[in-house]
Amino acid sequence: QVQLVESGGGLVQAGDSLRLSCGASGRTFSDYAMAWFRQAPGKEREFVAAINWSGGRINYGDSVKGRFTITRGNAKNTVYLQMNSLKPEDTAVYYCAADRTYYSGSYFQVSAYYYWGQGTQVTVSS
Repeated sequence: QVQLVESGGGLVQAGDSLRLSCGASGRTFSDYAMAWFRQAPGKEREFVAAINWSGGRINYGDSVKGRFTITRGNAKNTVYLQMNSLKPEDTAVYYCAADRTYYSGSYFQVSAYYYWGQGTQVTVSS
């Protein structure tokens, strides 16, 4: 069992930066692939970024490429999402997800991850 807890969300203005954190507990964090998804009201959950256990494989959703950076600190059992140049359309609840396997062909799908956090709200005002 893996427990995930997100933090770092809040209300910011367009152009600002924010860093989200996801703390993991329960199993060996360094064995797990980690990802961030987001969900805006009335929309489906959207892939944001994913990172494999070593950090050697990283992928981003098209809407955040060049602005967001995912990293992991295995010693701290934490994965981070650095969000720069935020836009109002980035407003959503951001979820952390984990799975034992990094699926090369489906890392961007919700179904590829078994464990989920409760989410943290990010609101970007114009």
